[in-house]
Formats: sequence, structure tokens, C-alpha cells
Amino acid sequence: MFISLEGIDGSGKSTQARLLAEALRDAGREVVLTREPGGSPGAEEIRSLVLEGDPDRWSAETEILLFTAARRDHLERTIRPALDAGKVVICDRFADSTRMYQGLSRGDLRAQVDALHDLMIGREPDLTLLIDMDPEKGLARAKGRKGTEERFEDFGLELQRQMRNGFLALSREFSDRFRVIDGDRPPEEVAADVFTTVQQALV
Repeated sequence: MFISLEGIDGSGKSTQARLLAEALRDAGREVVLTREPGGSPGAEEIRSLVLEGDPDRWSAETEILLFTAARRDHLERTIRPALDAGKVVICDRFADSTRMYQGLSRGDLRAQVDALHDLMIGREPDLTLLIDMDPEKGLARAKGRKGTEERFEDFGLELQRQMRNGFLALSREFSDRFRVIDGDRPPEEVAADVFTTVQQALV
């Protein structure tokens, strides 16, 4: 099974992806925990290009191409081999993030994102967990990390509000694979919900 976690910056996706991987391994599953952009050596190189530096470093159109290139390498080298080997793949972000951040953030480019996805990726997760979070709290948490990968956080609160609404709209558009989890709770409570949701899907 291919599982993705989505949500705005600071929603706790990475923590929940890690806790889910640990819980599934404890339950006897073989798990590959990965992330986007990144997840393979080539894609990790692209990650530093798109997540660091000035917010205006790339146009949205250029970003779509960079993210798609990273995703293709990730799919070829990490995701597909793991699924073929019968493992559970847990990915911190996948194509839905590109649909939101590049498809909506600076103009209506969703059609271009979807066209490139269909041409070069052609695969959706089996299950997508949307960790829903108040944008103000999420941004404060994300900025509090004091990391170097803050290019998208630097676009500010209005982008995070737009992204939250967009993710919730995506959850309705792809309701067959999306499950919305309330992320505005202690991490262990969120993790319990995440694990229960995944267990039901794995049956």
C-alpha cells in the first residue's frame, strides 16, 4: 500500500509519518518511510533547490517542472521498487502538495500540474491522510523550527490559509482516497487516529 500524508506547513505530517511507520513496523509490516521533494539521491538534490533561498527564486511554472522531475526519480528509484517488493510506502507529501503549492499559490496552474502528473507520474497514493491544522498555529510551529528549508513558509500566513482551503477541497475531490485527520490535538491522539485509519484500509 502507498500512503501519503498531506497538509499545510507545521501541521505535523512528518511526525505522524514517522509514528505511523514505527507502529506498522511494530505490527509486523515492512515499511519504507520517505518524503517529497526528495526520497532518492537525485530528488534530494532538487529538494535543496526548491526549498531554500528567496521566495521568488523560481517561478511557479519552473517549480512544477522541478517537483515533477524529483517525483519521477523518487517513483523510479524508491516508491515503485518498494511496492513491487510488497512493502508499505509512507510518503511525507506527494503530488497533492504540488497541486496546491504550485497549482494554486501564484495563479491557476492546476491544469498544467495535472497534465504533467498524468504524463510523467501516472500514480496516486492508495490512501492520503490530510492532517488538518489551523494555519496560524501551523505557521508558528513551522517558523519555530528555525531551519533552512523555509522558502514556502516565507510566503506568509495568507498562503497557508489558501493551502488549507485547497487541501480540504482536494479531500472532497478525491474522497475515495482522502481521510481528514484533526491535527490540532496532542501528537499521540492524532497518531492513534492515523493508525486506526490505516489499519482499516490495510484489511
